[in-house]
Formats: sequence, C-alpha cells, structure tokens
Amino acid sequence: MCGIAGYIRKDGLPDASELRRMADTLRHRGPDDLGVHISGPAGIAQTRLSIIDLSGGHQPLFDADRTLALVANGEIYNYLELTEDLSARGRRFLTHSDSETILHAYAEHGRRFLSHLHGMFAFALYDERRRELILARDRLGIKPLYYVELADRFAFASEIKALLPILPRAPELDAGAFAQFLENQFSAGEQTIVHGIRRVLPGEALAVGVDLRVERWRYWSPLDVAPRRIGFDQAAEEFDALMERVMLEHMRADVPYGLFLSGGVDSGVLAAMLHKYQDKRIRSFSIGYRAARQVGELADAERIARLFDTDHTAVEVDGDRVFRRIPHMVWATDELMRDYACLPTSILAEAAGRELKVVLTGEGGDEVFAGYGRYRESPLVRFFKRIRAPGTGGFRTRGQWRRRYRRGTLGPELLAARRAARAPFIHAWQQTPDDWTHTQRCQYTDLTTALPENLLLKADRMLMGFALEGRVPFVDHRIVEFGLSLPDDLKLSSGQGKIFLKRWAERHLPKDHLYRKKRGFHVPIGEWLRGPFLDALADKLTTNAAVRQWFDVTGVRRLFADQRAGRSAGREIMCLTQFAIWHRLFVEQPGSRPTPEEDPLDWIS
Repeated sequence: MCGIAGYIRKDGLPDASELRRMADTLRHRGPDDLGVHISGPAGIAQTRLSIIDLSGGHQPLFDADRTLALVANGEIYNYLELTEDLSARGRRFLTHSDSETILHAYAEHGRRFLSHLHGMFAFALYDERRRELILARDRLGIKPLYYVELADRFAFASEIKALLPILPRAPELDAGAFAQFLENQFSAGEQTIVHGIRRVLPGEALAVGVDLRVERWRYWSPLDVAPRRIGFDQAAEEFDALMERVMLEHMRADVPYGLFLSGGVDSGVLAAMLHKYQDKRIRSFSIGYRAARQVGELADAERIARLFDTDHTAVEVDGDRVFRRIPHMVWATDELMRDYACLPTSILAEAAGRELKVVLTGEGGDEVFAGYGRYRESPLVRFFKRIRAPGTGGFRTRGQWRRRYRRGTLGPELLAARRAARAPFIHAWQQTPDDWTHTQRCQYTDLTTALPENLLLKADRMLMGFALEGRVPFVDHRIVEFGLSLPDDLKLSSGQGKIFLKRWAERHLPKDHLYRKKRGFHVPIGEWLRGPFLDALADKLTTNAAVRQWFDVTGVRRLFADQRAGRSAGREIMCLTQFAIWHRLFVEQPGSRPTPEEDPLDWIS
C-alpha cells in the first residue's frame, strides 16, 4: 500500500525536486520508503508501505531492460499465480513484489493486461518505447487516483493534496461537486471539489502520450453481469469455493494483519473466515461511545470476538475526542465527504496502526448482497418518489441538505448547482440493462457512486492516514459479480435484506446475530453538538470568509438557532464546519497538516 504521483511533460524534463515535493505530501500513505524515477518526459514517484517482499519491493519497479517503469498503490492478490504463468511465458522477475506482475502482464498482454489482475490497485506505468504513460484504477475503485491536465503536463497522484503544489494558481472550487457534497454527502463522477482535478473512474484506464492527448477505456463494468435464475443450494456451493479463494488471496501478506469488528453481519463473516482459514489468533478491534443515548455495537462485536476467541481491543470514545478528530479527518479525507463514520474509523485506525500494517474490513457487503433498507421500499413509495424526482425509479431522490434550509442558506451559485446534484445517480440508473430488476439497479447505482466515493474513500483515507492498509474482501470483483447476479428472492425477503449471505453464514454465526435489525455504523453527533462548543462554532462560522462567500450568513445563524432549540440542524452545521476547515487546509494554507488531536475551532479562520 503506497502513495503515487508524477507527470508527463509536453516539453522539457521533469524536475526531481518537484516530484519529491509531490511525494512528500503522501508520506502518510507510505512511510517506509520513497523512490523517484525520470525517463525522458515522464517522472514518477512512490512512497511505500511495505507489505509484501519487505526487502526487495522498492519502487519504481522496472523490467529487465528498464524500458518499463511502474509505481503502484494497492495489492495484486493473485500475484503468485500470475508470477508462475508469466515466468512460464519467459518473463524474468527481478523482485518478489506483487506489483511487479503488473509490468510483466502489460509486456505480455498489452492493453488486455488489466483483466488478468485481481486486487485493489491504482498505478502509473511508463512505456519508454512508446513514450506513453498508462494509468489504471481497480474495478470497484478501492484505491484512489486523480489527475489534472495542465498546459505543459499531465499529472497524477493518489490524493488531491499531492497535485496542489504544481497547480499554476490557488485551487478553485467546483460548484457542482460542492453541491453534491451538501446534498449527497459526497461527490461522484469525474469532477472533484477542486476545479480541474479529476478522478480516474473505477474500472477505467488512461493512456497519455507526450502530446498530452488522453485516451481512456473501461476494462470492467458491473453492467456486464447477467442476472441468473439460481437456487440457494447451488448458489451456496458456488459461494463456498469463491469465498475460500478470495479469502486465501486476501490473507497473503509478509506482515501481521487484523480485523475491524463492527458488530454487523459482514465483519462477523470475515471473523468466521479468518478463524477457518488460519491457525493464528485473530487480532480484532471495535469502537463505541461513552455517555451517549444511542445504542452502539460494542456488545455485538465483543460477542463475535468471544465466539472466535480473538485478541480483541474495544475502544470507547466521547464527544470531545470525536470532535477533536475533525481537523485531521478533513485533512486525511482530502475530498469533502460528510460521513460521520470517518471520525471513529480514524480513531480505530490510529489504534490498530500502532501495531499492524494491514486490517480487513467489511465494506461492500450491503451493496453486493442488497442489505440496505432503501432497496426494500414498497412500489407505492417508489411511485410517489419517482413522480417527485424522476430519473432513478424512486431511488435516491432526496437530498440531505434539508429543504427548509436551502433557500435561506445556500448562496446563488450553490442554489444553481444543486439542481444537478442527483446527476451521478440518474446517469448510473439509466445505464442499467432493461432485463435488470429494481433491486439490481439500486445495487449498481450504489456500486458506482456511494461505494467508491464514500465508503471506500472513508476506508482508504482514514486507514492510510495512519499508514494502515485496509483490505475489503466483499469488494473483490468476483464476489461483486456473484452477488449482483443473484435473483431478488435470494436478496430480499420479509423485511430482511442480504438474505443469501445470512443464510449462507448460519453455519458460522448465531442466527439472532444474523437476523437482528440492522443498526449501521452511526455516530451521535446530534447529541454532542450543543453547549459552549456550539456557541463558539457559531461565532467562527458566521464570520468565516469562505462560508460567507458561498452561503447566506443569515441562514447560517438560523441553523445554529434551530440546533439550540432542538430542531436538528447538525447535519448542515457539520457540512459548514468541514468546509471551513477544508478551505483553510487546501486553499488558504495548502501544506498544513493537523495532528490527530486538535481543537476544530483553531482550524476555522
């Protein structure tokens, strides 16, 4: 797991010191090593977190005649099988690194090489003979990759912050992405919060020559998954073999690894699989809250820990500690993304990162096997939602910035931009084949929007903020294809979602754990957002220049008045708080880095 950065120039040679500055912003992703390579118009850099081939996996990696150079972030899980196959074809390996298989697969198969890779990855490969830079992101977007097209170069990086040092002027906000953040809690598609900086999409590759022309192609898409008629017994038999293969690949590492136990079904299944396929004791972690009315998941997590005799650590935090994590979370997230779960995940990652380099987490199970309640709404509810907000069959129709606050709080540019905030959902929904069910369309919409740019972004940034690699077996593309293809009667039944996975897991986990009401990973922000801290936050935000530029300060004052009166406006206030801190970190004072424990008020200008 690493951070990568670099660029290809139209004229002139890359600057090694500039490449190092870009890489330095990513040292949290890879504190073990730093490598820079320049070849003609291309310069690439990597910061390394050593997981496989600890002594020999220095990057950039090269082929034997050094005409191919690679920097990669992630893991190629089937590297052992690929190494054997490519060696039999005459390719000569110089290291035992899993990433080296990318180079040789490209040399052997050309642009068809991506279909041979199983894993989570984002990489840049420079082909000296063709004078061409190739970028690719894994199928589901587990690993991030950004780029910017400038007059003199095409640059890329694992995080937005690594591209800021080479921009010709101060970053400008993209109003459309900003409005998506407010309405959806994240932005999806190519555009990011920084105007001109774009995402490489999941399952996408780009080729860039010295003329800076960009050629892009999709090498994988969930749209290619065909629905199947299959019964539970046959599906369970298939899944037995598939889960075994995926778990054995995800357990490959030359360092110890652990597990985040949330108390839900997905992490419980992973605990059962680790218990089944390894002899050593599982190291597990969970988190909960002190002095909160909301029921947490510590008890459920500890029950699973006892069941499999894991070496378990339960972390308990209060509101003050959670709020003091906000500045570091905003810095680590890089994008504007309002998922409160980032805060406890960051605290948990810090705890695990003190002793481990790898943890497994359960992201993706609800998207893959249809676990969310929003997939089970009645046809009548969907009908009325479809009338009110057409384009997605009644799915994801309601924005999260409450209607009563829009007109009086959002500035004119945001009001105009919010009309298109649902565009990523509409685009995804309308791509789906005619023979797909409503449930499959919901799954695809989430798999291509919320999963990569919310849940997986949270997992990547919060963990990598403490040099911790997160592996997500449920987002392996083979499991995604399997789950998406299942018929609806193996997904939804009698008010329950994720039926197949729960039935399959009955042999491993207690039924009352599998079929209890889904709680989700909630954070009681509303309970804690009160008192002197709320008053001080109001003073800071109503006088903040960036907030006043984009919002109506009269409406902002109303948010705080309503929050004090018990009419919840915490969601909107947290959006403003994150934005003000983000603007300070990335626009006003780029290069600033908060510690993990800071007073958020100190980071609002």
